[in-house]
Amino acid sequence: MTHIRAPHLPEPAIRARARDGTAAIFPGIDGYGHTLFGAAPGADAGDLDLARIVPPVFVPQRLEKMFELGREPLYGDVDLRSSIGGFAAPLPVFLCAFGSTQVAGGQLGVAASEQAARLGIPMVIGENVVPMHGYGRLADAAEHGLIGRIRAYAHAVPDGVGGVVVQQSTEDADAEVWNLVYSDPFATMLLESGRLAFELKVGQGAKPGLGGMTVLTRAAAASVSEQYTVDDPFGPDEAMVLRSSSPGTFTEEILRQQIRLMRNNYPRARVWVKLHPGRDVGHAAQVAWSAGADAVTVDGAEGGTGWAPSVFLDQVGLPLAECLRRIGKHSDGAAALLASGRIWEGARALKCLAMGATAVGLGRAALLAVSEDATDGLVRLVRCLELELRLLLSALGKYHVSALTADDLWFPDHDHGSREEHGNDQL
Repeated sequence: MTHIRAPHLPEPAIRARARDGTAAIFPGIDGYGHTLFGAAPGADAGDLDLARIVPPVFVPQRLEKMFELGREPLYGDVDLRSSIGGFAAPLPVFLCAFGSTQVAGGQLGVAASEQAARLGIPMVIGENVVPMHGYGRLADAAEHGLIGRIRAYAHAVPDGVGGVVVQQSTEDADAEVWNLVYSDPFATMLLESGRLAFELKVGQGAKPGLGGMTVLTRAAAASVSEQYTVDDPFGPDEAMVLRSSSPGTFTEEILRQQIRLMRNNYPRARVWVKLHPGRDVGHAAQVAWSAGADAVTVDGAEGGTGWAPSVFLDQVGLPLAECLRRIGKHSDGAAALLASGRIWEGARALKCLAMGATAVGLGRAALLAVSEDATDGLVRLVRCLELELRLLLSALGKYHVSALTADDLWFPDHDHGSREEHGNDQL
C-alpha cells in the first residue's frame, strides 16, 4: 500500500471508512447492548458546562426567609417541591424515556421504574417497547413489556406524587399503545389519581431528524421487518443488522391537531410533547403549549441513550443551553419546560433551571446508576443531586427553585448571563 500523508484530515477515520464501508459511520457494534450511546464526552456541548453559578453579596430573599423562620436559614430550608407537567414531585427531576434497546430492557428498566417510584419522581417510558417486546400481559413477557414497568412503578410510588408518561412514535401509534394503556387495569390507579400522561415524540437529542435506531440479530429483525426498515450496513458476515423507525412528519398544524386529538381521545391523561434540538425549537415549544400541552421536553444534542450514526451524535443539533435560550422562560406557570441532556449532578441541573426549565431529566446517568446497584443506585444518585441543589440554592440566597433566574449564572463571553454588573458600571 502506498503511504500518503494527509496532515489536515483524520487519517484513521478515513482509512476505517475505506476498509469497513458503511459500518464505519456507526459506533463500534461490539459495544451494543452494554454501552450507552449519545454525544461523546469530547463533543462540543455548548456553554452550559462553562457557565459559573454566581452567588450575590446581598441576599434579600434570605432576609425574608429569616423573618419567616425566626432564625438564620440553612440549606435544609430550601423547598424543592415541584409541579412537573401536571404531576407533583418532591424535587424538579424526572426519569427520561427508555425505549426498547437492550441496555434499558428487562430487569434494568423495571428496576429503574421501581426506584423512580420510591423517589416520587415522574417516569417516561420510551418508544417502540410494545412493537418490539409486546405489551407484557403474559407473565413470561411482563418484564420486557411496557406493562412490567408500569406495574413496578404503580406498586412503589407514594400517594400524591409522581406519574407515568407513555411515549408514542409512529410505530407505537400503529400498535395502538395509548389505547392499550388507557384501558389497562394496571394503569387505572394512576389514571384515577391524575398521574398518567401520554407523550408525543417529535424527536430526540441523539439523532435529530431521524427515527429510533437499534441493532438486532437477523432473526429478531426479520420478525419486525413489516413494522420497521431493516438495513445491513455492517456487512453480510456480521450477525447484527440495523433496525430504523420513521421520524414522523410534523408541521405546525399537524402538531396542533395531534395535541387536540390527544386531549379529546384521552381526556383524563396529561399531554406531553418531546422535541429534538432543532433550530426552530423555540417556535415549536410555543406551538405545543398554545395547543394545550402540559409539558414540553427538549433533548439537547448531548442527550439520548440511543444508537445513531456518529456524525449525528457529534455534529447534529443544538446544545441544550442554546435550546433553553431560544425557548426562554415560559410565561404560563401551569405548563412545564423539561430539559434533558447529560444531567447527572446538581450544578448542571441548577443551570438548566436558572435558564427557564421547570425540571430536568436523568437518562444515561440513571441507567448507569441502576446498573451499578439495581436496588438503590438511582435513589442514591438522586439524593446526591438533591443535596447539591439545596446547597447551591442556599448559597444563592434563594429557597425555592422557581426563584432561580439567568442572573444566577455567568458565562465566559458575558453575552448570555446576568447584565447586573453592566448596569452597576453605569451608576
